Amino acid sequence: MKSFIVIVVNKRKKEAITVQKILTEWGCLIKTRLGLHEGVLDDCSEIGSIILEMVGENDKHEELVRKLNLLAGVTAKLVNVPIER
Repeated sequence: MKSFIVIVVNKRKKEAITVQKILTEWGCLIKTRLGLHEGVLDDCSEIGSIILEMVGENDKHEELVRKLNLLAGVTAKLVNVPIER
């Protein structure tokens, strides 16, 4: 099973610091992290997306998603993809 967390931050300027702190606290469970947002330089978007490839136990992934979803303007979803062997 591959586990991913997809996060959309709708109020990036307001919530980015808090999201970063939470992700740092849970950093040992994050194998890969990709952050995306539209706009550059003086035209940064208020909406950003983060895709996390997770390791470790699924219940911890669910707890991280729960904590992120407590933030106003942040939506997180856990996606588990089965792997055929």
